[in-house]
Amino acid sequence: MEELHKDQPILFSGENIKSAKAAMVLIHGRGAGAESILQLTNELNTQEFAFAAPQAKNNTWYPNSFLFPIESNEPGITSGINKIDFVLKKINKEGIPYEKIILLGFSQGACLTLEFAGRNVKKYGGIVGLSGGIIGPDNIVRNYSGTFENTPVFLGCSDVDPHIPLERVHLTKDIFEALGASVTKRIYKNMGHTINKDEINFVNNLMKSLF
Repeated sequence: MEELHKDQPILFSGENIKSAKAAMVLIHGRGAGAESILQLTNELNTQEFAFAAPQAKNNTWYPNSFLFPIESNEPGITSGINKIDFVLKKINKEGIPYEKIILLGFSQGACLTLEFAGRNVKKYGGIVGLSGGIIGPDNIVRNYSGTFENTPVFLGCSDVDPHIPLERVHLTKDIFEALGASVTKRIYKNMGHTINKDEINFVNNLMKSLF
């Protein structure tokens, strides 16, 4: 399968990865980029954290809605998941354990992040899906397995998000809890497709909890 995103850059900020005590991998949304998702770190407690943001080819991880049949979004989904895996392994190789790494994605990036986590279940520092859900149609069989060992997972979304049906956020919570995650789900009334202060506060507290 073609590796669409393999040769795209990875941007780093925050502490040097060799000396940082923890890390966060940030996955951008459709039409955005690594540089834009890294701007989120301006609102985060960055001390002792290294940040890494991979770039999608043409600013899009996969072409269609995340609710479409998975094959219609290939090779983008698989290549994106491989890219996240590459970044995580790179960070881990520098001495930061997976339980000190937070995965965070927004919109299309949240969907890819959550799908990655579902297919790569282990204990992480945290998983944050901002306006997203696991990928694929409602009726598919999902062969996720393993245990998150109480990994904290945060799902935040509007109740009227034009891209993310509320039912998919509920389903994602149920699946992750069944895999042993500690899930916090917050649904915001009449919010746009955006990130709010409450979500930022949760992420900041999650980051502090790793020390």
